[in-house]
Amino acid sequence: MAYQTFRQEYLQVPPVTRAYTTACVLTTAAVQLELITPFQLYFNPELIFKHFQIWRLITNYLFFGPVGFNFLFNMIFLYRYCRMLEEGSFRGRTADFVFMFLFGGFLMTLFGLFVNLVFLGQAFTIMLVYVWSRRNPYVRMNFFGLLIFQAPFLPWVLMGFSLLLGNSIIVDLLGIAVGHIYFFLEDVFPNQPGGGRLLRTPFVLKAIFDTPEDDPNYNPLPEERPGGFAWGEGQRLGG
Repeated sequence: MAYQTFRQEYLQVPPVTRAYTTACVLTTAAVQLELITPFQLYFNPELIFKHFQIWRLITNYLFFGPVGFNFLFNMIFLYRYCRMLEEGSFRGRTADFVFMFLFGGFLMTLFGLFVNLVFLGQAFTIMLVYVWSRRNPYVRMNFFGLLIFQAPFLPWVLMGFSLLLGNSIIVDLLGIAVGHIYFFLEDVFPNQPGGGRLLRTPFVLKAIFDTPEDDPNYNPLPEERPGGFAWGEGQRLGG
C-alpha cells in the first residue's frame, strides 16, 4: 500500500522536475555507496575538452555534496521551485522548460570556464528560484519565520543565508546572473519598443516533448470514439 501511494505521488510530479531531482538523488546515492566518486563528476574544462570526458558537462549539475543539511536544503528548493515553474508559467510547455534548462546550463558552463566552481547544481537551483520569483512578484514569502518579504527578494535572501553559513556567494551570484539573463530575454525584452523574442525553442524539442494540439476538424472513426461503436445511438428501449 505504501509503495503504491509513493508510486502514484511520484508519477504525479511533472516529467522534467521528476527526471532532474531523481537524477540528483541517484547520483548522490551512488557517491554515498562509493560506486562513483565526486572526482569523476566535477566540472573540469581540461578533462572535458582535452580528454573528451563529456559526461562532466551534465554530472556537475547532479551532485550537491554528501547527504546532510546542505544537500537536503538544496533538494527541497530544487524540487519546490522547479515543480512550481513547470506546473505554473511552463504548464503545457515542456519543450520551452527543457530549452530553459539547456540555455541556463550552457551559460553557466560558459561562465564556469572563468570562475573556480567544480559543481554548478546549486547555481542552477538559484536560477530556477530567480525566474520563479520574478514571474510571481506579488507572492509574500516567509523565510523560516524570521523574514517576510516579496518573492523577487528571495534569491538575495538565499545569498545572504549562504554568506551567514560561510559559503561562497559566487555560486548564488552566478545563478542570479543567468536567471536574470533568461528572464530579460524571455519576459522583458520582447515587450520593449522595438524588442522581440530572441529565445525560440527549437522545433526538435517541441516535436519530442510537446504533444500536438488536437485538430478541431478531425472526425474520429466510430471505433476510436470514447466507448467504441455507438450501438443503438439515439434510441431507447421500447421507444
